[in-house]
Amino acid sequence: MVATKRKRHGDLAIQAKRRKQNKKDAGSLAKQHDMAKEAEEEGTDCIPGPVSKGKWKNKERVLIFSSRGINFRTRHLMQDLRMLMPHSKADTKMDRKDKLSVINEVCEMKNCNKCIYFEAKKKQDLYMWLSNSPHGPSAKFLVQNIHTLAELKLTGNCLKGSRPLLSFDPAFDESPHYALLKELLIQIFCTPRYHPRSQPFEDHVFTFTILDNRIWFRNFQIIEEDAALVEIGPRFVLNLIKIFQGSFGGPTLYENPHYQSPNMHRHIMRSITAAKYKDRQQVKDVQKLRKKEPMTVLPHDPTADVFATPAEEKPIEIEWVKPEPKVDLKMRKKKVYKRQ
Repeated sequence: MVATKRKRHGDLAIQAKRRKQNKKDAGSLAKQHDMAKEAEEEGTDCIPGPVSKGKWKNKERVLIFSSRGINFRTRHLMQDLRMLMPHSKADTKMDRKDKLSVINEVCEMKNCNKCIYFEAKKKQDLYMWLSNSPHGPSAKFLVQNIHTLAELKLTGNCLKGSRPLLSFDPAFDESPHYALLKELLIQIFCTPRYHPRSQPFEDHVFTFTILDNRIWFRNFQIIEEDAALVEIGPRFVLNLIKIFQGSFGGPTLYENPHYQSPNMHRHIMRSITAAKYKDRQQVKDVQKLRKKEPMTVLPHDPTADVFATPAEEKPIEIEWVKPEPKVDLKMRKKKVYKRQ
């Protein structure tokens, strides 16, 4: 049906004028139709879509920073963890005088809900806090046997920003405090899916093993050919101290009975070396006293000479003739040369 147009002052209907099409417009429309048909026929020549079309829903962000007074090995370990965890954020070092509750405010300003905080004491002891900010729980560990990526120089390698697989020891499901630590470690070290800074590949594994009442952390590469594991690094050992209900404080949920503080360990080692020195001094004093005591003469035992056999007596020979003197060859040669 043709569109009609009515005048204001009349009842007659006039047909609306159609827009004239230029030759250029007709040519462009024809080209668009041809392009669409070619794209449908040759589907292989189309540009593929993005690898992941999902949305980033798990908004986990981890704040990794430390206190003042850390050494170079701790700084390198912190950089390695930031490189392996694309969902992490960095911050400046915190002053020692500040309380730990200030970290919750820093996490809020950085828009982070998880935190890894390295606390250095006496420039030789390193403690690690894993916390769910701001409501908790949180755990405090003593970090031992640190080996960084630059120090190890292993043959393993992985893509920067790739998502890791997490492997846990079966002992994590046996006790409740280890089950709590497992959930905390999963939420901190697992890279969220579809994170903007992550890569959609899984080519390495984080392993958490319980041995000698400690948690051993290792990072391995997955080789595609035979699914073998090659270590990448870093590696460290976490000795659990306490688990708190709140973030960086609160009621104590669990305390490790096998934990021994570094100060107590050093005191025991010093006492062992001091005990060895005291033992040596006591032996020397006993030897001096024995030397000062008079010698005790024991009575003669008649049975001591039962098996003694007397030696044969040899006759004494007396030489009445004087032996001839020995000829000195050096002096004889000198005399021969003088005569010539």
